[in-house]
Amino acid sequence: MRKKIQRSMVMVLAVTLLLSYTIITIITYNRNIALLEAEVRQEARYIQAAINISGPDYLAEMNGVDWTTRVTQISPEGEVLYDTRRDESTLEDHSGRKEVQEALASGEGEDVRMSDTVGQELYYYALLLDDGTVLRASKSMDGLIGTALNNLPVMAGLAVIMMILAYFMAKWQTNRLVKPIYELDLEHPLENKTYDELTPFLEAMDKQNREKEAVSNMRKEFSANVSHELKTPLTSISGYAEIMKNGMVRPADVPVFSERIYKEARRLIHLVEDIIKLSKLDEESVELEKQEVDLYEMTREIVSRLSPQAQQRNIRMEVTGEPVTYFGIRQILDEMIYNVCENAVKYNNENGRVSVWVGNTLEGPKVTVTDTGIGIPEEHHERIFERFYRVDKSHSKERGGTGLGLSIVKHGALLHGAKVTVDSTPGRGTRIEMQFPRKRQGGNV
Repeated sequence: MRKKIQRSMVMVLAVTLLLSYTIITIITYNRNIALLEAEVRQEARYIQAAINISGPDYLAEMNGVDWTTRVTQISPEGEVLYDTRRDESTLEDHSGRKEVQEALASGEGEDVRMSDTVGQELYYYALLLDDGTVLRASKSMDGLIGTALNNLPVMAGLAVIMMILAYFMAKWQTNRLVKPIYELDLEHPLENKTYDELTPFLEAMDKQNREKEAVSNMRKEFSANVSHELKTPLTSISGYAEIMKNGMVRPADVPVFSERIYKEARRLIHLVEDIIKLSKLDEESVELEKQEVDLYEMTREIVSRLSPQAQQRNIRMEVTGEPVTYFGIRQILDEMIYNVCENAVKYNNENGRVSVWVGNTLEGPKVTVTDTGIGIPEEHHERIFERFYRVDKSHSKERGGTGLGLSIVKHGALLHGAKVTVDSTPGRGTRIEMQFPRKRQGGNV
């Protein structure tokens, strides 16, 4: 970054110097031309006045003078009568010269052209004398390239000095500009006092840091919860097995202990299965092949699978609504509806009821699960979708929950762009709605 800034500043100076050199050359050239034209005109008028007073012999008398301006006298017929540079008898007819024609017509004329005689670009100025002849004065002009070459040594020296100065100035300025960036506290981005242009970048970095911290805390909490949840059934299984191994159980109590070991083992299996499901959802490693799924038929099948569990507690389950097709991942949709319905059974009261409605709404397909269970306090509504979060741990352990079911529902909803809402009051039951997005053209959601 530092080198780029230095190169940019030096490049800007180099371009500025080049443009300055070009502009100065053009201005100098135009200025010199204006001065040269004024000088030639003034000199021509002096000579005109002298010839008109003294006669043509004035030129002959001044022949020995070292003229800086070429002076030529031309007859009306174009014959060269006098020339300061050459023998006039050797010069060709000048009647076709533009400045001569203008002088004969209006009294004066001028032209700029390359002289065939001297091989230089000249400025010609002609005046009509009293005797009818034409007096012409001319002077060589330095071309634009010549002017540029004359200015080159001065500009080159100035450029060298400016480039050296610019290099050190750019280095100093660059160090001053990048110093606040090098001194940024990336751990606390918003506490830095730096350029306003960096504010969006620092805000984004602060947001990213907070997200990383939240993820890190969630992972720590998840690891701690997993360790605790796995350790509990394993400890129970190990304890019961050790008691049986040491012969401390009467034969009549063996079925009881075996039942406890079986239940803890099943709980452990369910827990591991849920953890694996969540891991796949987090890594998006689930099969993402979508298909048309009849949510109504799927829900009826899920309720059928849960019927034995509901019958043990005399809970009545019913499905109402209408057939509705949704384009999604069958396995994930099944897990979502199953976990919500299973929770409605687990946390329901004896002789309770679970009502499931499936149908179409203006926003798209919807699945609503309502129970007459223990309910959830309002302050827990936002957190029940967190992993291992339980409103009442004693009831959760008693009813065999792993604390991961609703977390799976949340991940599945995110995967399908669905929205999950909870409406619950302690002692009056719970209603959970899963609102899926409306099907778009082409079958995608």
